Amino acid sequence: MTDKPQPGGIGSIGTAAVARVGYGAMQLFETSADDAAAVLRRAVELGVNHIDTASFYGPGEVNRRIRAALAPYPEDLVIVSKVGARFTGEEPIPLAPAQRPAELRAAVEDDLRQLGLDRIPVVNLRRLDLGPGLQAEDDQIVDVDDQLAEMIALRDEGKIGAIGISAVPLDVLRRALPAGIVCVQNAYSLIDRTQEEMLDFCAAGDIAWVPYFPLGSAFPGFPKVADNPVVVDIAGELGATPAQVGLAWVLAHARNTLLIPGTRSIAHLEENMGAGYITLGADALARLDGVTAPGDGPQLHGLASFEEPFREAPTA
Repeated sequence: MTDKPQPGGIGSIGTAAVARVGYGAMQLFETSADDAAAVLRRAVELGVNHIDTASFYGPGEVNRRIRAALAPYPEDLVIVSKVGARFTGEEPIPLAPAQRPAELRAAVEDDLRQLGLDRIPVVNLRRLDLGPGLQAEDDQIVDVDDQLAEMIALRDEGKIGAIGISAVPLDVLRRALPAGIVCVQNAYSLIDRTQEEMLDFCAAGDIAWVPYFPLGSAFPGFPKVADNPVVVDIAGELGATPAQVGLAWVLAHARNTLLIPGTRSIAHLEENMGAGYITLGADALARLDGVTAPGDGPQLHGLASFEEPFREAPTA
């Protein structure tokens, strides 16, 4: 990676070294196949080697577009998927739970086929522990140990390389640790630091922290990091955008953080990548740290248990 850009510097997910600013591909089915390919290729040019996807994005179309644009894949590219839902297209939430072990396995098989891979480097088990939003009922209420047993079997078979977990509280992560968890995806931002204890736990255990909603919720009517007056002031001082400052703070706050900002726009992609090159001085960091005390932020992660596939938002 030494001859390529490294937005945000270098972090790790499992045994793989990746640029700390990656790309969330969720929105790619909302544009044309040509435009999606252009965004993906530009992301790689800008140094992205960590792409987050799922077979229920589209459904399957995002994976197919990744394959069409990037295969044969760059040697250092780490594709991370997630399982635990299926696409329905219904409103207001176009997803349904798919938490049973057989459904987790089927989703991995979909990933392999759609992406044209023999092994998915990392697969996140997307739980439904943090709600409301998508809820598990009846046979979709599955013990995490049963789910992880299936994930471990898939890893032993060589179909996945490593296991992550998402939308879980700290007690569930602790239970999952014997499976060898390499990353956690939970909601977290400057204005929602309710997961600070989880972040600290991950940092201490060398587990990658890959937050979603790092700029606040994508849902209307809730606070956005980019609207915060302190963030706006610092952005003006640095000649950056407020969104870039918000992302730069998340990167600076913990070294185990990896970002996966998503967009269907090349201009927006370039803006997001630029956040990885912003240096926040001690005064700016202190002012941003003071925006909200740990645990005092609005619990934006409670709005939904899954990303909302249809909303244009700064991050996945």
